Amino acid sequence: MHSNDGLGSRAGGGMGSDGDIDALAALVADAERVSDAARAVQVREVRVLAAAGVLAERQASGASEKVKARELALRGIAAELAGVFVATDRTLQRRIDEARDLVENYPQTMTAWEAGRIVRGHVRVIQEIGCIVPVADRAEFERVAIGKCEGETPNRVRDGLRMVAERMHPRSFTERHEEAAAGRCVRVQAGPDGMSDLIATLPTVIADGIVDRLTRQAREIINARADADVAGAGATPDDARPDANGGITDAITTVCDGSTFVDDARTIDQVRADVFSDLLLAGAPALDPTATGDGDGTLGAIRAHVQVAVSALTLMGQDDGPADLAGRSPIDAATARELAGNATSWDRLLTHPVTGTVLECDSYRPTAAMVRLLRARDRRCRFPGCRQPAIRCEIDHTIAASDGGATHVCNLANLCKRHHDVKHHTRWHVRQLPGGKLVWTSPTGRVYREDAPPPLVAFTVAVTTDRPPGGRDDGRSPGALSPAQRRERRFHTFLASEPPF
Repeated sequence: MHSNDGLGSRAGGGMGSDGDIDALAALVADAERVSDAARAVQVREVRVLAAAGVLAERQASGASEKVKARELALRGIAAELAGVFVATDRTLQRRIDEARDLVENYPQTMTAWEAGRIVRGHVRVIQEIGCIVPVADRAEFERVAIGKCEGETPNRVRDGLRMVAERMHPRSFTERHEEAAAGRCVRVQAGPDGMSDLIATLPTVIADGIVDRLTRQAREIINARADADVAGAGATPDDARPDANGGITDAITTVCDGSTFVDDARTIDQVRADVFSDLLLAGAPALDPTATGDGDGTLGAIRAHVQVAVSALTLMGQDDGPADLAGRSPIDAATARELAGNATSWDRLLTHPVTGTVLECDSYRPTAAMVRLLRARDRRCRFPGCRQPAIRCEIDHTIAASDGGATHVCNLANLCKRHHDVKHHTRWHVRQLPGGKLVWTSPTGRVYREDAPPPLVAFTVAVTTDRPPGGRDDGRSPGALSPAQRRERRFHTFLASEPPF
């Protein structure tokens, strides 16, 4: 059975019947009437709000402090209208100012809107862009803008109207851009759930170039991932695919080279964000003013630093509570553990169990200055009899950090990998005395003392008291030398306590 009402019938294999066309025509006519009615209401609303602004100014006209009085009058009127529009008084006050600006400064736009030549979206674009046009030229801008808006959607005319407004500005665009470019900056705006917006205010051409490169790199990764999936399934692509720079990328080669995409289901937005982060955190700038003709500069070697406070339980995986990124916001436990694992150094904090006040702080990993001092002091592995050079040794906490041992030269010593493992995994024990002296105790109870090696070079005082025969001074006796010469001679003899190798 076939329905005979206009909306349900079909004829001729899918084309609408005459009844359908009539129903659609009726809907279009209704839509036109609704659009006209909505436009009339919108125009009326703008004029009512503009009149409210005029009323506020009239109420404050006789006041001694006109600006303050107008503001208070406007607040009162906005609060009254807010109840009608079911909005806040701040929102109504802003809308009143916008409506008055539109009615008083864009009369041709209001007339074209009322006549149905343009829609509300066109009005917003004209008002938004027209603010940079001088008052004397605004009427001409309106005339040109309305002509461009007729028959086009608001989003299509925005760029064209911006070019018109720029040409009418009394100062050249180049001059204004140079001033604006001086305010370029990068800032972070913290958000919820451990996320933030990294906002860079840059010249438009630079910003568009950055987004274009990130997009093409992200697409290259996603295309390579798709090809790798095909190759991994045993299929061979029909043709090699050109990469983003015109080269050739073969999916089979990609897989064979070890580039895999296991469990990689990132969207293009996610890949773009990851590439952006990687380039900024690990890449070297193309323009490096510290570079010389003979080599790279120092900028590429600089790495990012953040300060994170995380509990020991979170580090051990026994708690998934958030860690604290100092000066910013919480970060998730997984990220905190990854940062701790890759950190070149991290500090241990002892806090009060009730108030959380930091009572003590030490670093787990020694500083560069500590490393240099320990290498100079130890010179070799400090296990009895071992001569492995310190530069190939590991720095060991005599008392383990997990047992409260401090990261200080009085609790550190160089041990080669072999004897480092012996200390930790056998029954050998060691304690450190002042001056870097180590006392080792073997599993059978034998004690071995390891003093820090004496320095290779020492200084001694050379004193000569004898005079030459006949009491004649030949210039070599101390009495014949000036004080400066005697001081220089005093440190003349170098005594090596042991051979360097």
